[in-house]
Amino acid sequence: MKVLLTGGEGYIGTVLSPLLMAAGYDVTVYDTGFHRVGWMDDGVDASPRWKKIDTRITTPDQLEGFETIIHLADLSNDPVGELDPELTFEINHKATIRFAEMAKAAGITRFVYSSSCSVYGASGAEDDSLATEESPTAPITAYAKCKVLVEDDLRPMADASFTPVFLRNATAFGASPRMRFDLVANDLTAQAYLTRQLKLESDGTPWRPFVHIRDISKAMICAIEVPADVVSTEAFNVGDSRTNYQVRDICRIIGDEVPGCEVVLGEQGGDTRNYRVDFTKINTELPGFSCDWDVRKGVIELIEIFNRIGFDESLLHSRNHRRLKQI
Repeated sequence: MKVLLTGGEGYIGTVLSPLLMAAGYDVTVYDTGFHRVGWMDDGVDASPRWKKIDTRITTPDQLEGFETIIHLADLSNDPVGELDPELTFEINHKATIRFAEMAKAAGITRFVYSSSCSVYGASGAEDDSLATEESPTAPITAYAKCKVLVEDDLRPMADASFTPVFLRNATAFGASPRMRFDLVANDLTAQAYLTRQLKLESDGTPWRPFVHIRDISKAMICAIEVPADVVSTEAFNVGDSRTNYQVRDICRIIGDEVPGCEVVLGEQGGDTRNYRVDFTKINTELPGFSCDWDVRKGVIELIEIFNRIGFDESLLHSRNHRRLKQI
């Protein structure tokens, strides 16, 4: 099967593409190359064909011959999305729908869309409920609002020959060659490793669901392998119900794993993005999927890499590993 992976030169894509190739897929990456800088670790065994293409201006002929698209290409986090919300909607919403329409016209049969659990906003934070795929969405940021709009606009496009699938990823963490330190678990682990201290101004009470990028990649591979009627127009929260954490829990896990690390929590309130998520559906209805990673295992993995590469402050704060600085 010929797979087109958009945004494949980024944090998730450089982990996903070798896994796809190892599974026997013929993979091509379309990516603007905005984040094709900085290579933290040499642990990737294979690289796919890469073409410097902006999905906003992709032409129909550039989609010919592919059978499946996995769409990662986006302005990729809340702070970047808020720099220019209008541009965020142009790229993350309008350009994605145009791209999907061309894909359908080109005969591509499956479109796996990388959505986000941030579509739930602050839902369920006050009454201890878990957000399911049937819960109302309450996006707070431009980034999250675009995810909802794309899902809503792709669903009516589904038919017997075109299968859109929506993977609502929890908060990503974990090691990647094209590493990101603007993700909370990665950033906190790096800070603890370098300073032997985690000091939060907030009380760390907000809840967030977490998922390792290898488990995100696993879900995407499952989503292209199962029969169309299992996944067509379906949304799946990607993660495991055991990995809903308060931020202070993440700090304590990191403190346990980094020798001599002191954890100091503040007294102020925390992030308004406060939600917990139910992951029953993906673990029971998407054949082949289960999470192999939790935060502790991911922290241990990062520490091992930091030790091996001589990790330092320059890497932690480099624009190469922080989306807002790079954009």
